[in-house]
Amino acid sequence: MKDIIEKASEIKLLIFDVDGVLTDGSLFFGDDGQEYKAFHSQDGHGIKMLQKHGVRCAIITGRTSKVVEHRMRNLGIDLLYQGQENKLEGFADLLAQVQLQPEQVAYVGDDVVDLPVMRKVGLAIAVQDAHPWVVRHAHWQTPRCGGRGAARDVCEMLLEAHGVLQQELESYL
Repeated sequence: MKDIIEKASEIKLLIFDVDGVLTDGSLFFGDDGQEYKAFHSQDGHGIKMLQKHGVRCAIITGRTSKVVEHRMRNLGIDLLYQGQENKLEGFADLLAQVQLQPEQVAYVGDDVVDLPVMRKVGLAIAVQDAHPWVVRHAHWQTPRCGGRGAARDVCEMLLEAHGVLQQELESYL
């Protein structure tokens, strides 16, 4: 774990996949084709705490959804790459935009489509219920499943690595 905390202390940008990471991977569609997703409120608060302490957050997802756009706007995430069939293209563009090196970036994924980016970043994270191949190539695995607090686990681990988790939690007392 010491190695993970060292890697995490260098992270300035955290990238999330959406389906299976910020959601449980379920896709709900109404009769009119409208897409619905459920997000965990603790994940959202973790993201806000992390951003408050200077770690930017971004999304790279293969699907395109208005609900994701709305949720990310609500969380203050303006680095949103949807419809990324080749996630490495979005990753390269994102790195250029924020002017960071890959080792300053963490990526959270759950399925094999996330592996190309996970293999390039400084800290690759798999959610608890990720595909076994993804877990095999991750530096760390969350205690909780995607859409069920995994993003909060990541945010708190990064806050701990940056030395501010205790201070952040105590601010609520």
